[in-house]
Amino acid sequence: MTQDIHPIGIFDSGYGGLTILKEIVNKLPDYDFYYLGDNARTPYGTRSYDIVYQYTREAVIKLFDMGCHLVILACNTASAKALRTLQQNDIPRIDPNRRVLGVIRPSVEKIPELTRTRHVGILATTGTVLSDSYPMEIRKISGGNDIITHQEACPMWVPIVENNEIDTPGAAYFIRKDITRLIDKDPLIDTLVLACTHYPLLLKQIIKIVPGHIRIISQGKIVAASLVDYLKRHPEMDAVCTKNGTLNFFTTESIRTFEEKAEFFLNHGLRVHHIHLTETPIHNLICSR
Repeated sequence: MTQDIHPIGIFDSGYGGLTILKEIVNKLPDYDFYYLGDNARTPYGTRSYDIVYQYTREAVIKLFDMGCHLVILACNTASAKALRTLQQNDIPRIDPNRRVLGVIRPSVEKIPELTRTRHVGILATTGTVLSDSYPMEIRKISGGNDIITHQEACPMWVPIVENNEIDTPGAAYFIRKDITRLIDKDPLIDTLVLACTHYPLLLKQIIKIVPGHIRIISQGKIVAASLVDYLKRHPEMDAVCTKNGTLNFFTTESIRTFEEKAEFFLNHGLRVHHIHLTETPIHNLICSR
């Protein structure tokens, strides 16, 4: 990889971020992108704050070292458990001209304009639910307790997707159980957030179960539109991002495994490279600027 290329980095603990990448590339086809999946250490959803922060930090520093000036955490767990610390503590010391953005804020910003009853449901991994990130961000956006939120952890949904069990009776059972449990907590829910990037692949099953009056928020298009807006508002960052229309994939797993599983998310050929995630010394990164 040449350092003349300054791609936008897209990071996820596994494969779900490919649903975000797909929508971003549709919106910004001329830009260069590096997708990094920490597939060897997935899932992040059940790991502690410290471990998620450590792993995410390693990935972000790696992408910086590979030439990325802007990195999107296309992972709700990483956004919930690591983003704030990275933005407040790490980036100012590593390079204040670099940026790391998450997927939670853009998703939450759509909620007030969609909900009528002001009752919202969140379907997410255990880690994202325990972080309480969505209710906290919703309170910030709504200016207090105007919007009532209820969350439901869906620990089986990611394995269902990654094992290609999407259309099986087992998948239908777990999806129905989790959605029913959430709606039973609050029948006034009229907006449902799919707060994991894997979940859009279950959308056909979800639509069969969710009552027709409930709006479903899927993150891909929202995050992509938010990134387009961000680059318009920050022309200095847009100028740094190179635009050759290239797309490269990096995985901590085997290349063959990544190619096989990525087919569930993308339907075109992939340029995949194996990568090791060990933390790049910050002083080396700073000296290379």
